[in-house]
Amino acid sequence: MESRKLGARGPAVPVIGLGCWQLGGGWGAEWDDRVAQEILGAAYETGVRFIDTADVYGDGESERSVGRFRRAHPDVVVATKLGRAGIYPDRYNAETLREATLRSLDRLQMESLDLTQLHCVPTRELREGRVFDWLRELRDEGLIQRWGASVESVEEGLLCLKEDDCTSLQVIFNVFRQKPLEELFPAARERGVGIIVRLPFASGLLTGRITRNTEFLEGDHRNFNRDGEAFNVGETFAGLPFEKGVALSERVGAHVPSGMHYAEMSLRWILDHEAVSVVIPGASRPSQARANARAAGLEPLPPSLHARLRELYASEVHAHIRGPY
Repeated sequence: MESRKLGARGPAVPVIGLGCWQLGGGWGAEWDDRVAQEILGAAYETGVRFIDTADVYGDGESERSVGRFRRAHPDVVVATKLGRAGIYPDRYNAETLREATLRSLDRLQMESLDLTQLHCVPTRELREGRVFDWLRELRDEGLIQRWGASVESVEEGLLCLKEDDCTSLQVIFNVFRQKPLEELFPAARERGVGIIVRLPFASGLLTGRITRNTEFLEGDHRNFNRDGEAFNVGETFAGLPFEKGVALSERVGAHVPSGMHYAEMSLRWILDHEAVSVVIPGASRPSQARANARAAGLEPLPPSLHARLRELYASEVHAHIRGPY
């Protein structure tokens, strides 16, 4: 699998990683470490060596599963996130970040985190800038190797880019969310900051498998957060109203090249942008992890297709996106 540098300060990683929000459970299902290990193993077999998790996923179970896997696969780069569990919205200080880091180290069975990321913390905290100093203290103490941030908007990303030692930004970027192309990606390349792409399928819309009649579990964010009731609406269906998202998914699906699966096109579209270091699709079963990896071996999409998808976004999608962007 092709590898790219995670910015000027990060390691080289294969372009397809694994996002672990619903690894082995979550999204309304009970956590199952056996399933998690099967998914992690399938991803590893395809060449995946970058795994992204967070302390809040599965109330820590995601980190525990990843930690068990990494003990036998030390060549995997593990990125985690902090700043939501027990800290959001107003308990940000050096001690709470240090305690969260120690808990992650324990669950992941690591002595020092490869990469820790601020997890969608309030914009005001990024403006004040103290959180970056606290991350530097953790790095200087040896508890983390590098730091970055998972952000909700271009504004937040640009605030992080003002910090000289930011390794990476994690952003929502897909056919439905193209705004980062305009300012954020060029700025990140100029600053030598890597881009980690989350939610490449817009909560499943950009796989073609969701219809107006699709039902989700009660605890699935695609059921309870459609209008941002629990957290930023942009994390669910890319911020699009569900019915509109399904209709637009059908419009995008009409452009899938012959011989290519919808999900493959969605991933390949992202990888065709050089600013992207790694994309982290999730998987709820091993077959999905294997399928995700195939996109790395596909030829780039033709410029004419990129142009059509760009025009569709500008004319039909952008006006319907809700939430910070």
